[in-house]
Amino acid sequence: MSTIDTAVRGTNPLRTFTKWIGGINPSVFMFSAAVLAIIFANSSLAGLYTSILNAPVNLEIAGYNFFQIHGRTMTVTEFINDALMVLFFFSVGLEIKREMVNGSLSSVRKAMLPTIAACGGIIMPILLFLAIENQDPIALRGVTIPMATDIAFSLAVLGLLGKRVPVTLKLFLMALAVVDDIAGILVIAIFYSTGIQWVPLVLGLITILIAYLFAKKGVSSSSVYYILLIIVWSFFVQSGIHSTIAGVLLALVVPHRPTIHPRDLEEDMRRLDVHVASSKQAGYVQKDFLDDDYINDMRITQRRIQRTISPVQIMEHEVSPWVHYLVLPLFAFSNSGIAFGDMSGSEAIGVAIAVAVGLFVGKTIGIFGFTYLATKLRLVRLTPGVTYANVFGISVFGGIGFTVSLFLATLAYQAIGAEAEEYLNMAKLGIIIGTVVSGVVGVIVLNAILKREEKMGRGAASKEYKEYIANSK
Repeated sequence: MSTIDTAVRGTNPLRTFTKWIGGINPSVFMFSAAVLAIIFANSSLAGLYTSILNAPVNLEIAGYNFFQIHGRTMTVTEFINDALMVLFFFSVGLEIKREMVNGSLSSVRKAMLPTIAACGGIIMPILLFLAIENQDPIALRGVTIPMATDIAFSLAVLGLLGKRVPVTLKLFLMALAVVDDIAGILVIAIFYSTGIQWVPLVLGLITILIAYLFAKKGVSSSSVYYILLIIVWSFFVQSGIHSTIAGVLLALVVPHRPTIHPRDLEEDMRRLDVHVASSKQAGYVQKDFLDDDYINDMRITQRRIQRTISPVQIMEHEVSPWVHYLVLPLFAFSNSGIAFGDMSGSEAIGVAIAVAVGLFVGKTIGIFGFTYLATKLRLVRLTPGVTYANVFGISVFGGIGFTVSLFLATLAYQAIGAEAEEYLNMAKLGIIIGTVVSGVVGVIVLNAILKREEKMGRGAASKEYKEYIANSK
């Protein structure tokens, strides 16, 4: 991480902010924004809150309105959900590519266990939702809401347990959450795309093809791919395919190989050594203004050092703070405003129950159950440090489904007219209850399991795990 910071320092002003706040976990900002939204929605500021979110967002250049959707100007909420959230899905796409190229999903053997677990964590919540809400056709639009696991939020809560959590268990949770994200993206692309306009869609796909060709030619400048992301998004937002898919598709073609090997920096280092050696000579005085040769050598070396880092890794590092400290808090603030006063006697209360049960119970049963069956059938093996007991604990964390669940809820109920607010409110309530309960219970249960395993010499305390970690270094 420090290597990337050195190589890309100055390219991301939000890094200064993240250091200034002392390394506070970004999930704190997202959760605080959600709480603030609930307070606004249930106070005398409710009218102001609604008017801000419904305010139009205009950016018109040469007669073209950039923030237009379905032929009208976007509201603030739509701007956050359909424009800013593209950055979130772009970062998800980069993460998916990294895991598929050189991570937990880089081979069939590595991917089997988390994929099977994720399938259980998708199927069981949906089945429980259907069991609870099988009579109301409007409610059934939200059947996919409890299928998602929030990777950032769940890992942040897991971090409360410290170093006692085996690295392999963290990777298991991360990998299954990535598979969940892939499933969520497919759901958005297939079920929440309407009225496809072929001309902008084809133009968007051609732009992605151009990005792919750039990647094949070795173009590694992140600026090029950010510009292409804006262009692809502008086409997709008019195409009927949900605009956030643009972020994922473009991320998948960003090159993952560095264009320079570290050993090729030897000559650059030699040139810098000459400048350093001259500064050590007796009588050397630091100049206020460096000579052109020194500046030129420094700039060339800096650019070449940056090219030893994968463009996927650089862009993930650049985008991450904007997503976690700006986009997701804004998303949480604009989408978490539950008006409790409108809930009394609501016929949509079943949605809240179905979502909460789906997240907390469905995720736990699905992830653990499918993992247990797959290992007993000898389809897969548990990795060192991972036990049935701590898999059960980590399965509870799977119910932390905040971000993507809220996004799916908004897509599910935003197009049903006057009843949308009632069902959406209930879905949001179920998401918050399911997420909070899963987080709290998950910490308590897994903490007890890890303490017990430590005493018994299992999990992270096992000889097998210690040997595995030693051989991985």
